[in-house]
Order: sequence, then C-alpha cells, then structure tokens
Amino acid sequence: MKHLPKPIFLCFIIVICLLCIKCTGQQKSRSPKGYDLNNPIKYNMPEALHEISGIAFNKGNPDMMFAEQDEEGELFYFKPGSMNVKQIKFGKGGDYEDVAIINNQAIMLRSDGVLFTFPLDLKKAGATNVKQWDNLLPKGEYEGMYAYDSNQSVYVLCKHCSIEKTSKTSTVFTLKLSADGSLKNAGQHTIDVGRISKLAGVKKMNFHPSGLSKNPKTNEWYILSSVNKVLVIADANWNVKEVYPLNPGKFGQPEGIAFDNQNNLYISNEGDKIGAGNVLKFTFKP
Repeated sequence: MKHLPKPIFLCFIIVICLLCIKCTGQQKSRSPKGYDLNNPIKYNMPEALHEISGIAFNKGNPDMMFAEQDEEGELFYFKPGSMNVKQIKFGKGGDYEDVAIINNQAIMLRSDGVLFTFPLDLKKAGATNVKQWDNLLPKGEYEGMYAYDSNQSVYVLCKHCSIEKTSKTSTVFTLKLSADGSLKNAGQHTIDVGRISKLAGVKKMNFHPSGLSKNPKTNEWYILSSVNKVLVIADANWNVKEVYPLNPGKFGQPEGIAFDNQNNLYISNEGDKIGAGNVLKFTFKP
C-alpha cells in the first residue's frame, strides 16, 4: 500500500481531530434548569478529605462547608476553595456516610443507620454531649441524609434496607429533631425506582442512592446515586420528575450533595488512586 502524499495525510489528520472534538462535545450532560452540570467550579480536597462523602451548610451559609469522610469519627469544616481544613472529634472511627447541620446541632450518619448528634461548637476541639441513636432505623445500609430547618425534620435514604422486599422502590425515613438533639421516628416515604428507570431509558435499574438535598428555590428533592451515576429530581411529595445521567469524567464517585442560600448546587466526589477528592460547585443561573 502506497503512502498518502503529505498534504493529503495532513488533511486526513485534521479531519479526524475535528471529528474527535465534535464527538467530545456531544458527550455533554443534560442539566436541570438553572444549572450547567458540564461547567463546575472544582475545589480539590486535602488528603484528610480524600474520601469525602457527605457535605452540608449551616442555614445555607456558603462561607463554611461541613463534611465527613468514610473512616474517621470527625466533623470537618472549611471555606470552599481553602485547604485550611479544621475538624471536631465526635467519636470512634467508622464508616460515616453523611452529615447534616440543623438547630445548632450536628448529625452524623453511619452506614449501618446509627446516628450521632451533638451541639455544634466550632470553638472547641472536640464535641461534647454526643448522643448515639442505634435503633431508629431498620437494619440496612444508609448513605444519604438531609436536615430541613423549616420543619425540624431529618430525612434518611436507605441504600439497601431489610424492609425492602423488592427493588422497585427506595425508602426515605423521616425523623423529628427536638431542641436537645433527641430524634424520634416520624414516618416514611417511598421513591418509585421503576419511574427512575423509565426516565433514564433503561429496562431495569438497581437504584442505590448516596446523597440527598432539597433545592431551596424549587422545594424539589435532589437525589444522588453514585453507583448509577445519576441525579434524580423529585417533587416535595417524592414523586420522581426528572433523571439526569452524570458524566463519569467529571463525577468520579459522587457521594454528597448540598445547596447554599444562593441556590448554588454542590456535589462532592471521593478521590481515587490518581486524583484527590473534590467538591464541584454549580452556580445557579436563573
């Protein structure tokens, strides 16, 4: 086979490059109204938060983000974009999955459904008056939690639950928070996984939610699933409305989700062997 003349060969290479650029552009993710999931502001995390999971704000204040990671019984806090991370020790090491801040109380969720509450005091090195709640939730694996100031309620998502006999639904448990940090059961809701599968365009989906937050502007629930790499939006009554696939190139292991009081959206990703953990900020644009 004869070699192509140099000018023709160069043209061939240029065409291939243009096609590659075009294909890359077509891989952009669809985005919910007000956000562009393709253009985040990226905050890399220090080594202490390589395995960052849940994230939260106190009354939506964007100047201070709270976070936890999978191994240490510590609550971390920092200004987004800063590597100056501080922490409060509240308990022994364990598989902690999410954090919520409400009514000047910090709530930590362990993967087995055990919850820890303690007064939020950033002036002290360690947490005091830590309460452990062992039997509020059925046996299972839990990853997502959200605390709603307006009704003093805490919502916990089940990833795998003993009470779920079918994969067609996913359960959300509601807990009420008292002023002293006490928690008690207040009901449960179900999410229609079949509806998620239909909107995602797949025949059957094993939905395993990893993060939960509420959009302060629309009152919609934003549900994150790291395993499926999707963002699910449901109305205030947990009826699924939209499903958005997440680009694995940007969302390596999405575990946490939160909104600030400016309606900006944040999604945290655990790090891997190559890259650091990170938080992606999606600026709200009306």
